[in-house]
Amino acid sequence: MSDQMNVFDRRVVRTHRDRAAPGLAKFDFLFREVADRLADRLLDISREFPLAVDIGSHTGMLRDAISANSRIGTLLQADISEAMVRQAGGPAIVADEEALPFAEGRFDLAVSNLSLHWVNDLPGALLQVRRCLKPDGLFLAATLGGDTLIELRECLMAAEIELRDGASPRVSPFLEIRDAGALMQRAGFALPVIDTDTITVTYENALKLLADLRGMGETSAAVVRPREFTRKDLFLRMAQLYQERHAGPDGRINATFEVIWLHGWAPHETQQQPLRPGSAEARLADALDTAEIPVADKARPE
Repeated sequence: MSDQMNVFDRRVVRTHRDRAAPGLAKFDFLFREVADRLADRLLDISREFPLAVDIGSHTGMLRDAISANSRIGTLLQADISEAMVRQAGGPAIVADEEALPFAEGRFDLAVSNLSLHWVNDLPGALLQVRRCLKPDGLFLAATLGGDTLIELRECLMAAEIELRDGASPRVSPFLEIRDAGALMQRAGFALPVIDTDTITVTYENALKLLADLRGMGETSAAVVRPREFTRKDLFLRMAQLYQERHAGPDGRINATFEVIWLHGWAPHETQQQPLRPGSAEARLADALDTAEIPVADKARPE
C-alpha cells in the first residue's frame, strides 16, 4: 500500500512546531479560518460522533471551532509537537501522523486541519486513519494544495535564477487535487468527495509573509533544501519581484492558499453501493428527450 519516499524531514517539522507554539496565537489566523470552515461542514452532517480525534491539532483551533457542535462528544487531540500539545487544552497526546498509535475501529470521527501536507507517506497515513475509524465512521480533513504560495515560489525561483544562475527547492511541495481522490480510494474510503477552497491573504510586503510562515511553523522542512545560510540579497530581490508582479492597487501583495478538502467514510454494509451495469430502470434518452441510438446501429466511417 505504501510507496514511501522521504520528502520531508519530520524532525524539522516537529522542531518548527515546537518553536512556533509559544507565540502561535499571533499567527494562527489561517488555521482558525480553515477550522471554522471545517466546523461548518460538520454541522451539515446529521450524525452523532461520540468519540473523535483531531490529527495534527496544533494548539486546539479545531477544538474551539467545533465546541458548539453538540453532536460531537469527546475530542482527542494529537500532534507531533509536545509544545503544541501542552497548549491544546482538553484530552491531547503526542502522536505522529505517520505512525498513529490508535486501535482499529476506535473513533466515530477523524478530522485534520492543515497538517497532512507535512506527511511523507500520505497513502499510508490515510490508511491508518481509515483503520482507526469504526465502520461508517467519517474522515474530514483540510490540507494545503498545489497552488499554495504559488506567487512566493515563482518569485523565489526567479530571484535565485537571476542571482545564483540556478534554483533550489525553498518551498515544500503540496498535494495536487487530481491525485487526492485516487489516494482516498486507495486507502479504502467509501464515498470519497474532494473539493477545494482558495483563500487569498494580503500582506504589506513579501517579508511580512515570510515572517508569518515562520510564526506558523510552516517554513520548509524538505529533505532536499539549501543547508547554507541564505544571503539577504536573495530575499530582498524576491520581495521586489513579488511587489512588481503581485501587488494590488493598494500596494499590498496577494498570497494564495489552496485548501483541498478530503471527505470519506470507513466502509459499512449500509452505505450506498454503485448499481451493476445494465440495472437502470429509466432510460437516459427519455430524460434528455432524445432518440436512443443502439451501439450496433452507430454510424461507421466509410
